[in-house]
Amino acid sequence: MSQLYESAKAEYAKFGVDTDAAIAKLKELPVSLHCWQGDDVTGFDHDGPLTGGIQTTGNYPGKARTPQELMDDIEKVISLCPGKIKLNLHASYAIFEDGEFADRDKLEPKHFAKWVEFAKKHNMGIDFNPTFFSHPNIKDGLTLSSPDPEVRKFWIEHGKACIRISNYFAQETGIPCVMNIWTGDGFKDIPADRMGPRMRYKESIEEILSEPYDFKMVKPCVESKVFGIGVEAFTAGSAEFSLSFAAAHSDKCMPLMDNGHYHPTEVVSDKIPALLCFFPEIALHITRPIRWDSDHVVLFDDETKEMAKEIVRNDATDRVYMALDYFDASINRISAWTVGFRSWQKAMLSALCLPNAQMKKLQDEANFTELMVLQEESKMLPFGAVWAEYCAQCGVTADKSWFEEVKTYEAEVLAKRS
Repeated sequence: MSQLYESAKAEYAKFGVDTDAAIAKLKELPVSLHCWQGDDVTGFDHDGPLTGGIQTTGNYPGKARTPQELMDDIEKVISLCPGKIKLNLHASYAIFEDGEFADRDKLEPKHFAKWVEFAKKHNMGIDFNPTFFSHPNIKDGLTLSSPDPEVRKFWIEHGKACIRISNYFAQETGIPCVMNIWTGDGFKDIPADRMGPRMRYKESIEEILSEPYDFKMVKPCVESKVFGIGVEAFTAGSAEFSLSFAAAHSDKCMPLMDNGHYHPTEVVSDKIPALLCFFPEIALHITRPIRWDSDHVVLFDDETKEMAKEIVRNDATDRVYMALDYFDASINRISAWTVGFRSWQKAMLSALCLPNAQMKKLQDEANFTELMVLQEESKMLPFGAVWAEYCAQCGVTADKSWFEEVKTYEAEVLAKRS
């Protein structure tokens, strides 16, 4: 323990904050690391471009092209990040061997056995996402809400297959698997019928959730979207739809909020405590939107910090499933992963090191003057020393020297990928 940390610890103690307890707490809070940052959301079950309301920009060299390359890259990120990590997969990352191929409605646990082996190697749980994009069976931009019953049937069967795979992950790792349902279903221009697609969407998700699972171990979610590329006028899975669906099926489903999936003036930090009033558990996809769902790398910025504060100050660290979700192809992907994960760790540690109980008491007493003073004073506490101690206990560097490893990895590994 450094002398600098001892001094910082004493400063925090003056505010009633136990930094040792904060560090110990954060070490036990898992955060899902998304595999799709490493290969620009391409996956391994198709060779075509991204379609269905999703897009990456940039062409930085060195993206992962094979399952082994992607696993190698993830391992490098794990070595640079403090904290407890889960793995987050999309169904399109199925690994086929010996010439075998299974379409998405026929996926089986065996197609993810190598991911389970990888997760066990690193003592990680696995979260999962059906992939309702980048597939020829998306008809007129629609999947689960399509008026074509054959299209709907295909995607319902895909969802059911993913329930079974999620159950496999949970059984193999012993850690609950969060399975997130998101589609880009919608229309580019003003539709003539808004309710019809949503009723079909509702019935399709209900059909998926009819597949047997233990809700304690498999955690299906529904994720909303305000609009997307090519679906600017209407999305079937709007915020109101998704929240209402989750509320009506709270015995088998959770809401998932992606903080890029709302209007620019909306903030998920305010929505977190609102949902916690009604839902035992919720899930988050943590990103950084610029004007819209642009999936920029998460930074240690104001809204990121506010989201972490709401999780901590509402004693919801065991009620909120946290996952990162961004994909930047314009910069080194290892660095993008690492910056985003470390930024969320900083946000959570910072929130854990605030005098939350004292500030709540001042608010309840309507002592808003002193509350403002305390809020401002707490911003000047020596957080950097606490972060350095946390990183040291986790066996990683606290400063930017980790980037030297990224540059070496780029020169020795990434640059050799054609």
